[in-house]
Parts: sequence; structure tokens; C-alpha cells
Amino acid sequence: MTAIMTGVEEDKPVRNSFTEIWVVCAGHALTHWYPSTFYLLLPLIGNELGLNYSQIGAIIAFQYAAGAIANIPGGIFVDSSGRKGLLMALSLFWVGFPYLVIGFSHTYWMILTCAVMVGIGNNFWHPTAIPWLAERFPERKGLVMSFHGMGGNFGDALAPLAIGFLLTMFSWRDVVIVNVIPGILMSVAILLFVGRTQNSEKKAEKDLLKGKALFASFGALLKSRVLVMVSMCSACRALTQAALMTFLPLYLANVMGYSLFWVGMCMFAVQAAGFAAAPIAGHLSDKMGRRQIIMGSFSMTALVLFAMIFTGGSQIFVLMIALLGFFLFSIRSVLQAWLLDATPRNMGGSAIGVMFGMQAAGQAIGPYVAGLLADRYGLMSAFYFVAGTIVIANFFVFFTPMQDEARG
Repeated sequence: MTAIMTGVEEDKPVRNSFTEIWVVCAGHALTHWYPSTFYLLLPLIGNELGLNYSQIGAIIAFQYAAGAIANIPGGIFVDSSGRKGLLMALSLFWVGFPYLVIGFSHTYWMILTCAVMVGIGNNFWHPTAIPWLAERFPERKGLVMSFHGMGGNFGDALAPLAIGFLLTMFSWRDVVIVNVIPGILMSVAILLFVGRTQNSEKKAEKDLLKGKALFASFGALLKSRVLVMVSMCSACRALTQAALMTFLPLYLANVMGYSLFWVGMCMFAVQAAGFAAAPIAGHLSDKMGRRQIIMGSFSMTALVLFAMIFTGGSQIFVLMIALLGFFLFSIRSVLQAWLLDATPRNMGGSAIGVMFGMQAAGQAIGPYVAGLLADRYGLMSAFYFVAGTIVIANFFVFFTPMQDEARG
């Protein structure tokens, strides 16, 4: 690890305006808007096509499995490219377009194919945007990453609220077709923003690694224990989130009998709480250290999940949803900041690619396993499963080395 850490202490880039953060955060919001819309549509798609819980879980599993395969090569490609703004715009378009195709699909296999396309396209956003922001604000990674995460939380929160309302007036197919417009507009906005940052990107090209040097540095990166342990922790957290977001709407709709509008409101509560907590967690992690904040958040998440299990079917269960979002959704940006603390600047895309590749593997496993358990033992068993996985995530945090924790 020593050989590759030298890049961390090199010249720090000049800070730029926070305008850059808001533009990228808006794009990040839309990369989350589309999957969050899809979670709300799953009960309708499942009913129309006659799908069981395992098949519904498999749709999400295929999406994230494709992302798991594509993330690492995508991260390496980002580190060898100087056109990060263009890659962000391309990623955003590629995430939104397959959902438009789903609106015209009538077969299960076509929906699975579109899910794979989304998984591949989405892998370019995070390895591009996250290191790009961290380079510009090296001493405030936790806070900046939390703002970026807030963009994702905003998309996650607003999508079910807006789509739940639209579904009271239009069919799900009509909603999916109209839903592609924001992604197209934001892709154009990011492309226009690229023109303003082209000069800084060209200056950064001198630091790009190519050919053998790139792969040698990537090989050294994979030997980092921080990279492995933080990525495994992030994978467990993502597994928990994906399974929860897949089956919480199903539980609210099928077991508690909520209308789609109120299901959307509950999903909004989860994400809105995470949105509020993200900058708090990011700022505290810059001041107090990443480990303490992550372990405290995961411990509280596990307690809330177990409380939800024992209050299932009651109004207390619904109140617990917001509390869950406060702890579970606020911490992903802190994990990203911790990883970039221990990563050379010119390998940030590859490191984030590894992290998100492992996350995507967790996200692929979670909904499918939860679906199998739900079919066999009842829907509440899925919540037992996710409560256990977040406890496992805390073990990975505990065994992550401390010596690289404060770098950056």
C-alpha cells in the first residue's frame, strides 16, 4: 500500500466554486430518480405480468449484477480519460433511456434486458463524479461527498412522491414515457457545463495513467486492506438497502393495504430523513473520523430494523421508516470519503469502481435472496434478512485498519 499512497500527498488542486457541486448533485439526483421510480412501479409490473416475489427480486438482481461486472473496468476507463463531464452526461442518458423502453415492454425477459442496460450505464457516474469532486475539495471530502449523496437522496425521495401522485391519474406506462424527459434535459445541462470546465480537465490530463502504468497502479491498489474492507462494508450496506427498497413497497401495499400514493409518501419519508442526515454525518466524519460515525450509524440501523420487525403491521412500523432512513442512507457518502482518503488522486475512479462493483454485487444478491425467503417464509422474513446484513457490515468497519483513516 505504501507504494501507491504517494499520490495522496501530492499537490492539492485549487478549490472551485460550490456551483460545481450543485450541478453534479442535480445529475446524481436523476441517476437515483429512475431506480426509485422503478421500485414504486414494481408492484404494478408484477401484477400485470403475474410475477412472484422471486421474479421481482431477480429484476433488481440482474440490474445490479450487470453493474458489478461493469464497474471495475468502468472505473479504470475513467482514470484513463480526461473527459469526466462528458462521461457523466453519457451515464445519465444511459440510465434513463432503458426505463423508457420498459414502458413499451410486455415480456419479463425484455424488462430483465433493460435492467441490465441500466446496470451497465450507471457504473460510469460514481467513478467519474465522486473523485472529480474530491479533487476539488480535498480537505472537506466528507462534507462534499455528503452533498453529492444528498443529490441521490433527493432523487430517491422526490421520485416516489411525484410518481405516486402521477400514478393516481395515469397508467404506469404513460408515467415511464414522460419520465425520460428530465434525464435528457439534465444530460444536455451537464454537457454545457463541460464547456466551462474543459480547461481544468486538460490541465489534469498530465496526471492520467496509461497502459502498463495504469494496470500496475491498479494491481497495487487491490492490495490495500482499506479498499477491501471498506468496499465489503459498503457492499453489505448496499445489499441491505436494495432488499429493503424492493420489499418495503410490497409490504406496505400488499400487507398493510396502503394505496400507491401513501406507499410513495412512506418511501419519501425514508429518503427525506437520509437527505437531512447526510451533511451532518459528512461534517462529523471530517471532524471526528470516519470509523466512529459509520459504526454508530450501522448500530442504530440494526436496532431500528429489529424494532420494525416487532412492530410490523402497526402505525409504529410506519414511524420507524423515517428513523431508518436517517441512519441507513446518510452514511454511504462517509464510506466513499474514507476510501478516497486512502487512495492516490489519479486512481480515484478505479477505487470507486471497485467499491461500487462490490456494492452492485451486494445489491444483486440482496433482493433475490430476500425474494426467495419471502416466497418460502413470508414477506416479514425479508426484514429479518436485512437486519442481519447490516450487523455484518459493522464487523467490516471494526476490522478496517486505522492508520490510513485520516489521509486526504
